[in-house]
Amino acid sequence: MPNDHNLLLKGLRAVVTGAGRGIGRSIALALAQAGANVAISARTEADLSSLAAEIEALGSQSLQIVCDVTDVEQVQRMAETVSEKWQGIDILVNNAGNAGSHKFLNHPDELWHRMLSINLTSVYYVSKAFVPRLIEQRSGRIINVASIASRVGGRYVAAYTASKHGVLGLTRALAVELLPYNITVNAICPGYVDTPMTDSSVSNIAARTGMAEEQAREALAKTSPQQRLIEPEEVAAVAVFLALDSSKGITGQAINVDGGGVMS
Repeated sequence: MPNDHNLLLKGLRAVVTGAGRGIGRSIALALAQAGANVAISARTEADLSSLAAEIEALGSQSLQIVCDVTDVEQVQRMAETVSEKWQGIDILVNNAGNAGSHKFLNHPDELWHRMLSINLTSVYYVSKAFVPRLIEQRSGRIINVASIASRVGGRYVAAYTASKHGVLGLTRALAVELLPYNITVNAICPGYVDTPMTDSSVSNIAARTGMAEEQAREALAKTSPQQRLIEPEEVAAVAVFLALDSSKGITGQAINVDGGGVMS
């Protein structure tokens, strides 16, 4: 269990979407290690059970909520559940997302709509569901896990890139609108992170190009000047930083965690 002097978020109430694995799981654990109580959301209950046990082992409370964040009714029920249990929240982390690629020639419409739904519309739905309580409290933190694809274009990822640019645009718009209520809204923009989602990208590249998966993983790592994949805990550390009271002067920002690939 963490020492009390490390519990900079002690007693605060957090919600993390897409918490079952990868970046979301790391963020949920990092928030708990800092003392926050964490409501964890994902589509698969099995992914949440072990995480809840880890959060509670750290001395924090957890709520497990099975929710498809692309379904507005499920999102509303999630917000109502958290509000009933905890009477509000202090930290909202919109992390749920997915990746998909296809060259733009003959690009599938289904892929376009799926990327916008899971990566952008979900952030809109979840933020819309929780913002009324944050406004009522006149305080809060919204942290959107975007992507370095929010900052630059890339080949074969038109839908993903458009969706993540949208997340950054929504982040900035909400930051301005929620400023009078002491609510900060920021985005974290990771490069390739060592997660199951990147594993899927590696498998996809290998299947399409014929290269070995090890070579495909190495190719992704080399997109970073540091020649490596980012660890999910590095992204989680930024989320905790943005949630601190001492970070209240930071809003409307996009923080890159990509080993120096994009310096703007």
